[in-house]
Amino acid sequence: MSTKKYVIGLDYGSDSCRALIVDAVTGEEQASSVKYYPRWMKGLYCQPTANQYRQHPKDYTEVMEASIKEALSKCDASVAANVVGISFDTTGSTPVLTDANGTPLALLPEFEENPNAMFVLWKDHTALKEADEINALAAQWEIDYTAFEGGIYSSEWFWAKVLHVLRSDEKVRNAAYSVVEHCDWLPALITGETKPETMKRSRCAAGHKAMWSESWNGLPSEAFLTTLDPLLTGYRDRLFQETFASDTRVGYLTEEWAKRLGLTTNVAVGVGAFDCHMGAVGAEIVPNTWVRVIGTSTCDIMIASYEDMKDKLIPGICGQVDGSVVPGYIGLEAGQSAFGDIYAWFKRVLAWPLEALVETSTLLDDATKQKLMDEALDRLIPVLSEQAAAINPEESTVLATDWMNGRRTPDASQWVQGSITGLNLGTTAPMIFRALVEATAFGSRAIADRYKEQGVRMDSVIGIGGISLKSPFVMQTMANVLNKPIKVAKSDQACAFGASMFAAVVAGVYTRVEDAQKAMGQGFAMEYVPQPDQVAYYEGVYQRYLTLGKITEEAFYKGE
Repeated sequence: MSTKKYVIGLDYGSDSCRALIVDAVTGEEQASSVKYYPRWMKGLYCQPTANQYRQHPKDYTEVMEASIKEALSKCDASVAANVVGISFDTTGSTPVLTDANGTPLALLPEFEENPNAMFVLWKDHTALKEADEINALAAQWEIDYTAFEGGIYSSEWFWAKVLHVLRSDEKVRNAAYSVVEHCDWLPALITGETKPETMKRSRCAAGHKAMWSESWNGLPSEAFLTTLDPLLTGYRDRLFQETFASDTRVGYLTEEWAKRLGLTTNVAVGVGAFDCHMGAVGAEIVPNTWVRVIGTSTCDIMIASYEDMKDKLIPGICGQVDGSVVPGYIGLEAGQSAFGDIYAWFKRVLAWPLEALVETSTLLDDATKQKLMDEALDRLIPVLSEQAAAINPEESTVLATDWMNGRRTPDASQWVQGSITGLNLGTTAPMIFRALVEATAFGSRAIADRYKEQGVRMDSVIGIGGISLKSPFVMQTMANVLNKPIKVAKSDQACAFGASMFAAVVAGVYTRVEDAQKAMGQGFAMEYVPQPDQVAYYEGVYQRYLTLGKITEEAFYKGE
């Protein structure tokens, strides 16, 4: 009888890391563990009012060790010896400046508390000016290096962030040699392959965020980068020309990391990718299926054949990259800069007076105060959802846009801001919440419409992530607005599952990721079907949403 083989998918989200141990043949989950980034949870190195969000590399390594060890502790003792592969997904673009050894500068003593030496999280929008400069230069350059990234470069992406940090901090600038994405650093670290010039780089990250394309021989030219700013001189040569899909093996665990993780040196490590791209694989994506990773923001993924995408450039999305999702297909990425974050913002607004009153109360002890607050906050969104769902939408005049964190797609702009209108003295909190949910659905519809306008066929929709499994009101609203059935992936760990599928490929259990999908896929938990009367109603409201967005963008746009 053959020995069982297991793989580990590591999913690095905005707040935490999830380690998932899976049977490489059946896809059966063996164990999982979630660990929150300790420094991040304390709010260190971030300035929300300035849109600065930085994460320390030690957060990433510490939770990797802790989550893998805890997951292994829940398994039979034989599992650790038979783990054959590990793959990573991370948020992105999440770059960090490094020294010549590929070490993030924050791991050096002189920079250990400097946010500019840390990973710049995807939702950091400090590089607005730099993104505008990149777009302006690309528009007049002989080659449009943004062509495969939707034609608009975002402050959330690689070069804008790198340039902003170099301009902001002379000491970091003088110490920096190269740059690495989060999803590239982790596989390099645990295989000992960290030298910047030879490190295997993700096709997904490079193609969607760093303006890499084979059609212009890799990254933007040295002339383009140095015209943008001389501070970028030499970086192109100290980065990469070749990129790799996630079915590529980086190497094997070093002795040090095998010991630290409780595994063997026989563990193959795959090229990393962004969470939504691997999540789409975990949700069993096929051509013409729209997979929506629905969380704090959304990342929306499709794959299309070379024939379907021939001579086709989709404007205003986050890119179309050969092999960024499934090798052999063009990966299409879009998304919304805020989704669940909008609900969380409204929750904070409503919670503030309650927290202030409880905090200043002299009638309760601290433990009772905390218990009351925890219970109230845990119930706030579920109660709002229940009350909002009961509202006849035609009886509410409240209308909102979903740009509280800028707009990712269609047509990226981190300058735009959210809006709420139609308020009167009869407006209630559930009415506002309903309008916010509708706004996130309308933002989704705008992306779907862009694909439709460009001739990209969308046959079905799959939702993955916590909101898709836990929020029937949100999902039904979205089905009505999109006028499409939405299947919800059974696993609440689709991103980690996708990573585990790629881990099985790089370990040699499968030749193609499509084979891993068929063998390891978990199927679907439920399906939301559009309600005809609501579909008709929302057609009209969606047009009002578009009008509101146009008015506010023209009136309050703060770009230069």
